[in-house]
Amino acid sequence: MQRLLAGRGALALRAVVGDDALRDALRDELDALRASLADAALPPDRDALAAHVDRNLALRAERAGKRRLRPVINATGVVLHTNLGRAPLAESVLDEVTSACRGYSALEYDLDEGTRGHRDSVVRGLLRSITKAEDAIVVNNCAAAVLLACTALAAGREVIVSRGELVEIGGGFRVPDVIASCGATLVEVGTTNKTRAHDFERAITERTGALLSVHQSNFAIVGFSQRPARDELAQLARSRAIPLLEDLGSGALVDLSVAGVGHEPTVQEAVLGGSDVVMFSGDKLLGGPQAGILVGRSPWIDRLRRHPLMRALRPGRIVLAALESTLARYASGRATSELPALRAITEPVERVEARARALRESIRAHGFNTDDTRGGHAPVAVDLSIEPTIARVGGGTLPLAELPSRALVLRAPSDDGQRRLRAIERFLRTECDPPVVARLSDGALWLDLRAVSEREVDDCARGLARALAASHAIGELDFSPPLPGAVPDTDEP
Repeated sequence: MQRLLAGRGALALRAVVGDDALRDALRDELDALRASLADAALPPDRDALAAHVDRNLALRAERAGKRRLRPVINATGVVLHTNLGRAPLAESVLDEVTSACRGYSALEYDLDEGTRGHRDSVVRGLLRSITKAEDAIVVNNCAAAVLLACTALAAGREVIVSRGELVEIGGGFRVPDVIASCGATLVEVGTTNKTRAHDFERAITERTGALLSVHQSNFAIVGFSQRPARDELAQLARSRAIPLLEDLGSGALVDLSVAGVGHEPTVQEAVLGGSDVVMFSGDKLLGGPQAGILVGRSPWIDRLRRHPLMRALRPGRIVLAALESTLARYASGRATSELPALRAITEPVERVEARARALRESIRAHGFNTDDTRGGHAPVAVDLSIEPTIARVGGGTLPLAELPSRALVLRAPSDDGQRRLRAIERFLRTECDPPVVARLSDGALWLDLRAVSEREVDDCARGLARALAASHAIGELDFSPPLPGAVPDTDEP
């Protein structure tokens, strides 16, 4: 133990994690050594064993020194990838967030009056102007928005929902569970494929607290199906003096059908259609930070604002600064051109193909060519080609939309080709800085350029050149354990 503590690996690990974590790591390594020696898996040589542990500690130090939440290059072909943080923020937005949060900020202070203000005011005006709603508040995500609305307006009462809208979102969270946690009783009406306004009307009693409409954002029911029109439900709710809540989820503030992506109901449509409280996410089609946004009629929104749960769910200044800056792009008409997620979803496929070609050329610029035989090595058995593919919006939105895209595709026709591709895929996400996350499918490794920005092309090429060079030099790039294929998006059907 004393010898190992004096080694370079231990010194490097101590500098990163401290003494306690170093001791725990050493105990783990020694336990592993004893098990390996008992199985005759390692030679019983003190110097060799010490060197083995020292290398492992050095690797631990290297891993520990890397931030867990690191930037990655999204080459999966899923734009709003839930596992990769959904919508990336614009560089200009990040600059404004840094400026607003570097020191103190007027988060709850009215500079004009010199008195305490409300943090709602940071984005309230922008949200009212953009969505045409009377009032607005913000919480930390859309599930929290539903939780707040059902708790404040229907706790101890009933919430009526169509059976075709009892959705499950990412991570196994279900709308019925959220409603139950509010202390409300769920009342299901209609059938899976057909629900009418009359079904809601028959279910209303003196115990009804709200009608809830949930957008089927991450799946689609087609064929023999029917949903009540929004204005029908709005008229019914107004006649009974109960609120119509609409969980819109995706947060579209522009009509994406104009760009040929497909129609996603916009927040403005929901507000003008008569919904009393409309709830949506900030980090999906809106293209901003994670947030739950509630807009609608003033009497209902004000009740939510004054509920005690609001304080527990409110966001901090970093989120509000990012949301304000993002919304400002909508107010000025620059959202589609400046917000990365919207730009990636709507841009022409010709620009995506141009990035794919630039990636292939940049790989050569970084000194690697698949036909290279320098140093006596045979050409690496990996073929590179640019091929058409289909990207997805992701984030549980527009499940039927197909985005024409282009990918740099790696195929390895040799006997150990699949093993080689799995090793390259692992190298890209574990050895590269920034990591490159691609997808394995149909016997090939696909780097989809739909969500890769122009500034990321060179980093992506550098990483891929390193992976190919390692494959060239080592032959097999034997990593373990075996790797899965494509990275899933947990909100995707």
